[in-house]
Amino acid sequence: MNRKWIIPFFMAIYLPLLSGCWSSIELRDLAIVSAYALDKNEDGTYVGTFQLINPMNVPGALQGGQSGQKPSIATYTATGGNPLEVADRASTKVSRDLYFAHTSLLVISEELAKEEGLSSILDAMERGLEFRTTTNIVISRDMKAGDFVQVLTAIDQVPAEKAIKSLEFTEKLYGENIATNLQKFIKAAVSTGKEPLVSGFTVEGDIKKAKTMEQLQSSEGEATIEVNGIGVFKEGKLMNWIEGDRSEGTLWVLDQIQQAPVNIDWKDKKEAISYKVVRQKTNVEAQTKDGKPVISVHIRAEGDLRAIDVPVNVTDPHVLFRIEKALQQKIKDEAEAAIHEAQKTKTDIFGFGEKLHQSDPHSWKKLEPAWQDVYFPALDVDVTVEAFIRRTGMRNNPYLFDLNKKSD
Repeated sequence: MNRKWIIPFFMAIYLPLLSGCWSSIELRDLAIVSAYALDKNEDGTYVGTFQLINPMNVPGALQGGQSGQKPSIATYTATGGNPLEVADRASTKVSRDLYFAHTSLLVISEELAKEEGLSSILDAMERGLEFRTTTNIVISRDMKAGDFVQVLTAIDQVPAEKAIKSLEFTEKLYGENIATNLQKFIKAAVSTGKEPLVSGFTVEGDIKKAKTMEQLQSSEGEATIEVNGIGVFKEGKLMNWIEGDRSEGTLWVLDQIQQAPVNIDWKDKKEAISYKVVRQKTNVEAQTKDGKPVISVHIRAEGDLRAIDVPVNVTDPHVLFRIEKALQQKIKDEAEAAIHEAQKTKTDIFGFGEKLHQSDPHSWKKLEPAWQDVYFPALDVDVTVEAFIRRTGMRNNPYLFDLNKKSD
């Protein structure tokens, strides 16, 4: 056979064997689910609320703000014996196939997270739905999850995106919350040396009006979605909430602080000096001494002075050294308070058990069965902190220092 016919010959043979897009679905036949909320009725059945993107309204909003005619989302509610049955029944109410591959938010009610937990729910979703492991999980506090996903938002046309952005920005800028997706939760839940954390959300304002177009026709809005606390899980169930300095202390230990502010007292004035972290690194080491586990946590922070409300001479190296010492003590107090709180509830949210497993597998085999209830609550944790001031801002001394110097 002539060589120039070899390639066309084999192409002609194998072409009928190539499959086409046999399972393809037209975009106009899909209903993109941006958020999935789960509650539970008194009779034990699940209540699922699906936040669907309304494609006819989102493009116009992206080009020039809200059209003021129709919301950019639509919500549907269905009930069932499990999350998969809920999704199947919801499909009977929607004229399109529910598409979960782009679902960015899973909302679980606080009541459901406490009573039943998330283990069976996530197992069902991984088996039957098209959820990505990067889907974020949040808990709706003191309200139904279904109500949460029905609140309309003005700036972010899709409410699910508003919630995710709020979570990411508060984690980055304040260090008081944590973004958790399916993969992170499952990985922590199945580990005997670590427990998962999930941030909570609340809605401040009139929830009923926030579901209507009145929410978008006011500059302030009828209600706002707010990040509120970090939920601690044990054995898949919500145990308690971490708030305030304890949440920031938790993120210090977890090495997840990015740009958190640290305010310290100076003499008799509360929160007189504000410090902004720009770089941070936490190292955790685990070992056994005399058969007992010992954890060492070393935190290193670098940042800038942002606001000074007392007359201090920041050009004096001795003054800066004293400020750094105060910062170190504040960060250490926050980290130790978070660790003590976790020990009280017997929940190793920091992964100290995992660190011990990595450093001393032989000892971990003996400690693992009673780690959460016996060894972790009595764990000796040594916290050391280094804090450095890299910049003092555009001006050297604060105005109060110059004014006091002038009056003298």
